[in-house]
Amino acid sequence: QGVLVPGLGTFAVVHEQINGTEEVYVVRRPVFQLNIDMSCLRELVFPTVMIPGDIEIMPLDYWWLSQTNSLMPDMVRGCVEETILLYSFQLRTRQRPAFTFENIGILSCQDNVLCMQFHCSCIAALESRDIWVALLLT
Repeated sequence: QGVLVPGLGTFAVVHEQINGTEEVYVVRRPVFQLNIDMSCLRELVFPTVMIPGDIEIMPLDYWWLSQTNSLMPDMVRGCVEETILLYSFQLRTRQRPAFTFENIGILSCQDNVLCMQFHCSCIAALESRDIWVALLLT
């Protein structure tokens, strides 16, 4: 399953098959498909990530997020939307802040390349059997 963060992109977990010298590995690894207004990305390069069509994409669950703090779902939605607008504005004005997703990773821009770097702990939580293969792929 994937999660769409409107105005920013989609997080998903994909299964990837890797042929080793002696065995075939199938690992689960996180991916992020960027979906920011292209006018923000004029001078930036970003990896093209395709999420397979068989992965169900769900909208961000503001009610669930509100359960992790004391804010109402509408307030959480407003905070998320304003944060994404601010980030887009910063990219448009050539600022290059890092955007941190707690327990997931960091969306950062280095040398005009905007990419998602997942925390090792996030990858390890998704893949219990072949953690090292998943880490190397991600």
